[in-house]
Amino acid sequence: MTDLSPLMPAAEALISDFTRTGHMIATAESCTGGLIAAVLTEVPGSSAVVERGFVTYSNEAKAEAIAVPAGLIADKGAVSREVAMAMAEGALAASRADVAVAVTGVAGPGGGSPEKPVGLVHFGFAAKGRPTTHEEHRFGDLTRAEIRLATVAVALAGLSKLNE
Repeated sequence: MTDLSPLMPAAEALISDFTRTGHMIATAESCTGGLIAAVLTEVPGSSAVVERGFVTYSNEAKAEAIAVPAGLIADKGAVSREVAMAMAEGALAASRADVAVAVTGVAGPGGGSPEKPVGLVHFGFAAKGRPTTHEEHRFGDLTRAEIRLATVAVALAGLSKLNE
């Protein structure tokens, strides 16, 4: 089991801040398999903030659950800027949340390529009434667990910015 304790101070601060503003969060997760939502819901009172989470590990799930166009996935690949942004927008549209984060990447240890190496993660951040944004992180030669934890940390930081 992955040790979530290093992430808990950021998650607690995020839940507190979002509770104060009354904003709700949705997550759309591929390479983290629900870990962002899991970290958030470890915090007491998170039900006031976490509206829902989508684990869209397969391409079909991305298309069916959060309306990511199958053609976009086929054209750009599941691990891409465009798909991450479409995932965030889809999670926002398929929920009652005010903000959404989406992650898609290569957690390893296999599955990477020269163009999309292990450790590459694309983030999409969507908020009602604001343009969707993207971040790309290349975490490098870390373990699967380390890549997933680093991904959650970046997602929490990005969500905090959406609540400013």
